[in-house]
Amino acid sequence: MVVLAASICTKGGKAVLSRQFHPMTRTHIESLLASFPKLIPTNSQHTSVETAQVRYVYQPLEDLYILLITNKASNILQDIDTLHLFARVVSDICRTADEREIQKQSFELLGAFDEIVSMGYREQVNLIQVRSILEMESHEEKIQDIIARNKEAEAKEELKRRARQLELQRREQQKRAAVSGSGGSSYLGGGMSGYSAVPQRFDAPEVPAARTASPAPASSARTPPFKGSGMKLGSKKTRQAELLDALGGELVSEELSAPPTPPITDPSPAPANTRGSLPSITAESVHIVIKEQIDVSLMREGGVKSMEVKGDMNLQVSDPALAHIKLALPSPTTDFGSDLQFKQHPNVAKFVPGQKRIVALKDPSRAFPVGQALAVLKWRYAGRDESLVPLSINCWPSPSNDGTCEVNIEYELENENVTLHDVVISIPLPTGSYPSITTTTQGDYSINPATHSIDWSIPLVSTVERSGTLEFTVGGDDASMFFPVRVSFVGRGSIAGIGVDAVSRVDGGEEPAFSVDAVVTTGDYLVL
Repeated sequence: MVVLAASICTKGGKAVLSRQFHPMTRTHIESLLASFPKLIPTNSQHTSVETAQVRYVYQPLEDLYILLITNKASNILQDIDTLHLFARVVSDICRTADEREIQKQSFELLGAFDEIVSMGYREQVNLIQVRSILEMESHEEKIQDIIARNKEAEAKEELKRRARQLELQRREQQKRAAVSGSGGSSYLGGGMSGYSAVPQRFDAPEVPAARTASPAPASSARTPPFKGSGMKLGSKKTRQAELLDALGGELVSEELSAPPTPPITDPSPAPANTRGSLPSITAESVHIVIKEQIDVSLMREGGVKSMEVKGDMNLQVSDPALAHIKLALPSPTTDFGSDLQFKQHPNVAKFVPGQKRIVALKDPSRAFPVGQALAVLKWRYAGRDESLVPLSINCWPSPSNDGTCEVNIEYELENENVTLHDVVISIPLPTGSYPSITTTTQGDYSINPATHSIDWSIPLVSTVERSGTLEFTVGGDDASMFFPVRVSFVGRGSIAGIGVDAVSRVDGGEEPAFSVDAVVTTGDYLVL
């Protein structure tokens, strides 16, 4: 044998983790590790030490030692190379090289040790190969899982289709029974001429396209799956009733209880309410709508990974007498520099550098369209300047020694051009854990069962109430479980500082009254 054992111990010789590749008792290995620190000479640069029986090849690992115990006939150069691979594997699997983390990852470490050394001899593997072996990913297994899920989904759809077919047959049977009952009066009055036998079999009626999950030709081409003796009126419990009881699904129950020919509904989704609780604006004869959307990815340590702001300005004139106008934009309060790009409508004059920004038609004799909105200006910003972020988020998880984590999250309004409404900050939670709220200074909180996260809702963030904090304690000691933090809001104003100072007539007449509705929404607002 060459490598007798691979171990991790404290500087006092206490065993933290050990894997023996040769039959050795626990008492023997513990005595070898306990005597190891005493053999290390002071102020020595060597990484090996020998006794009469074994050789120790060791390497410091922060406050611990990682070492190989070999026989004295082994190749020390190969042992040092093997020791370096062991150290790289430990650093790759464990986040920190401390006793608690190594004990937590002990199963993975022992498996990796067995891949490096087998029966005392070094295997021809490197770190990437060891990592690949531990992951044990199988492409064929993934394909089989996908096939199994597809089969299960198809079986459920087939069961629902059969349930619908049975329900339609039941309704048809009831109709025919009603017709038979109405014709049976002559039979009861005397004679067999009024008798109408209930058919023992019948074909399923043609199912409307809007009521089936599969096309009608496919169902007609097949032999009906429930083609036995048909429906027996008056039986205690029919086969379709048993099937429906077995399903027990809300979806099937709702569909089966619906009328045979439901009205066709518009498949297009209802328009989303992007205004939230923003107060409505009374539109004047000259109405300007400014819309902005921000997408930003913030780093948890600070800084901006990416940030994009897109906006447009729409002008709507309802009075033909006010169609010859021009709009004066305010001077920028925030310096976006050349990263803020503007794009005008083809008929709108471009901004003159160094002068006040004016939105007006190139031809003063022409008029803006009346009764319809016209997009006169668009802008876009893409950059990584942290000072331009409208709402800063600071999420600070602090793991404790008792297996819990104390999370402090704070927000602050950074851009005074906007007032934020309906702010929701969503913090993911570890699986199976629920928080205990310690402190909250603004808003309210709730648990979102769909995403298993805590949603912190703040109705209003303005220059008056521009910051707030939330503190809670939750089980789990992995700080990465609380990211990414998602933020959503709807705001009044413009992040880029775009607005309208004044509206004037081209001919110099009396300035008309105007209204401005500036709305800011979020796309992906994340803290990674």
